[in-house]
Amino acid sequence: MRSRTMLHSDVRPRELWGWAMYDFANSGYTTVVTTAVFNAYFVAVVAGNTPWATFAWTAVLSFSYLLVVLSAPVVGAYADLHGAKKNLLAVCTAGCVLFTALLYFAQPETLWFAIVCLIVSNFFFGSGENLVAAFLPEISRVRAMGRVSGWGWSLGYLGGLVTLGLCLMYIVWAEGQGQKATQFVPVTMLITAGVFALASLPMFLLLQERAVPFAARDARLWEVWREVWRTLRHLRQFLDLRRFLLCSLFYQAGIMAVITLTAIYAEQALQFTTQQILLLVLVVNITAAGGAVLCGHLQDRLGHVCAIALTLAGWLVSLVLAWAAHRPGLFWLAANIAGLCLGASQSAGRALVGVLAPPSRLAEFFGFWGLAVKLASIAGPLTYGATTWLTSGDHRLALLLTGSYFVIGLILLSGVRVARGRRAALRSERRPREGILLRAAVKPG
Repeated sequence: MRSRTMLHSDVRPRELWGWAMYDFANSGYTTVVTTAVFNAYFVAVVAGNTPWATFAWTAVLSFSYLLVVLSAPVVGAYADLHGAKKNLLAVCTAGCVLFTALLYFAQPETLWFAIVCLIVSNFFFGSGENLVAAFLPEISRVRAMGRVSGWGWSLGYLGGLVTLGLCLMYIVWAEGQGQKATQFVPVTMLITAGVFALASLPMFLLLQERAVPFAARDARLWEVWREVWRTLRHLRQFLDLRRFLLCSLFYQAGIMAVITLTAIYAEQALQFTTQQILLLVLVVNITAAGGAVLCGHLQDRLGHVCAIALTLAGWLVSLVLAWAAHRPGLFWLAANIAGLCLGASQSAGRALVGVLAPPSRLAEFFGFWGLAVKLASIAGPLTYGATTWLTSGDHRLALLLTGSYFVIGLILLSGVRVARGRRAALRSERRPREGILLRAAVKPG
């Protein structure tokens, strides 16, 4: 990667590495807790595999995402006002690490304790995800944002791979010792928390906070709310960003349903064992890393909209194959196509928001992106969970209905014009700011 031509002139290559290492660090949480290990453990063991267990899992995650939805724009506005993205990210990291470690105590008799820990850990994870994304436009030039985002996201999947690999090695050893899931799954929560804490350190040690504070440190909370409300009133100026956020709401709903429920689908519909599920997720993380890198290059060459459209079409193909699969072979093919599209679509969406957001309000606008993604995280898994509940466990129908989110996303994406959206973002920088103080803008690149 030619970092000197891809990064802003004042950004050192080691800062890019430090930023990308946060993707490496936090991916273990989604891979182990919400995708591969703890979700299946929650449904089968903590919730006792009751008829409402899958719905309960999706409802718990949805509640935590709702908390992120309600707070994300305010957290982002506060970070911009005070130049405090890095400090707030440190708080979110510590919170997610602590409450992930506390999932060690999740057992059938501690259902409500497990629910609280899951809600809080996932809230801190989602809030931190928005904050770290807001650093992307400060690091990368506009013409290279797809590649830089893709590189970071691919390193993230490798991080998920490392964390899951460590957990898998421990599970294989523990099962060889005759241990049960109630003994070895809690230990994987400690492994996940430990990797997250250690791997996030380069980000805090190497990456500079470049945002310029434009509010007094004692600015009241109502002033932050006023800034968010002002932005909401002026969102009509950002037609293409609004349309893409709505598009993200739909296609991310499909993605989050797949991420959250892949292990449960494999176990319930295809009778995969725990080791088979972990092996599947390990391989999919590799294909997802490749998808993120490949799409990053395609995005900078073909354009943002075209690259995202290709990934959404790939998602539809993978869902149809998974729905039709009655044997492991076809499901493995579907899962790996989904892996390629997962890395690509997640990375590409983050890069496009970076292009369409005003350079001096990155945390705030990435907060709105986080709002859309977390609303999707509520709608997608809840739709899936409610369908399985109402149909007495028909996971195949639930998966098929998930595909409708990608169709709607494609329709909305067709109306996004990137050049027009970028011009709107830069025009907004030249207007006087209503608010606490006039801030110095971060250079657009």
